[in-house]
Amino acid sequence: MGEGERFQLGTVGALSLSVVSSVSIVICNKALISSLGFTFATTLTSWHLLVTFCSLHVALWLKLFEHKPFDARTVMGFGILNGISIGLLNLSLGFNSVGFYQMTKLAIIPCTVLLETLFFLKKFSRSIQLSLSVLLLGVGIATVTDLQLNALGSILSVLAILTTCVAQIMTNTIQKKFKVSSTQLLYQSCPYQALTLFVTGPFLDGFLTNRNVFAFDYTPQVLFFIALSCLISVSVNFSTFLVIGKTSPVTYQVLGHLKTCLVLTFGYVLLHDPFSWRNILGIFVAMIGMVSYSYYCTLQTQQKPSEASSQMSQVKENESDPLLSLEGGGAMMSDGAAPKAPPRNSSKYMQ
Repeated sequence: MGEGERFQLGTVGALSLSVVSSVSIVICNKALISSLGFTFATTLTSWHLLVTFCSLHVALWLKLFEHKPFDARTVMGFGILNGISIGLLNLSLGFNSVGFYQMTKLAIIPCTVLLETLFFLKKFSRSIQLSLSVLLLGVGIATVTDLQLNALGSILSVLAILTTCVAQIMTNTIQKKFKVSSTQLLYQSCPYQALTLFVTGPFLDGFLTNRNVFAFDYTPQVLFFIALSCLISVSVNFSTFLVIGKTSPVTYQVLGHLKTCLVLTFGYVLLHDPFSWRNILGIFVAMIGMVSYSYYCTLQTQQKPSEASSQMSQVKENESDPLLSLEGGGAMMSDGAAPKAPPRNSSKYMQ
């Protein structure tokens, strides 16, 4: 099996793990929040990250991966930013209607595309842009119902979008810049994420729900679902870093909307949630966008090696041509200097 085939197999595995684990934790958390009344989402997320760090520490002790320290300030800033983005998303949900919150999540993709285009000079083809537009339209039809605007909620949503986009772009660039794996980055950033949410979570949840997380009645059933949610979260957090590292932040967001469609479908089939023709139409349109996005991304990925090989073959032909070699040598002698090295690719750490 070639290196390219192994990479594709690893990417498919990461995407599958992300979908299965995310849908599972949504169903688990829905039972915990809706059925058992445990509405402390931010505090629960801090427990998720704490269990993830402990699990990775055990894996390190068993030598399942290698610890690779790098720039401590970058890790700390990245971890705190991730924690802040989670808190802002929860605040956005608390101060906005569900429909506006869904619009906030939809806005993450175009914002990520804009940031990567402006600051990383990444190019998105018209086909991919059209596919993303169809995807967002479908998810919007399926999920967005009421749009109630208010000034504070809008500001929180904008901040949530920006911090989420930057954090996900950093997840990709840090892995490439410092040559660390998703496991190594998650292990080092997890304590900062967990600490940020562990400190702010009880206050944030108390502000949003008017309830005290420490005064909640922790029955055995509640403790079971909390433990199950924390265990599933290890897979969710690991697959998140893995997917963004192997693909891109935009692809991760596309995958997130696939999870939304699956959650809506499973909610109707398993939990008998209300389901309308609008939901069905939206999911159908979104699936068309996802399939076309996957197709054009695969096509673009396959074109890069062919373009590189054609350039290499052209270089070899030029080297083997005596006339071109003689002209090149004459130019070098007349200038009296060595030939200049080709400029370094500015998009070195992009996908």
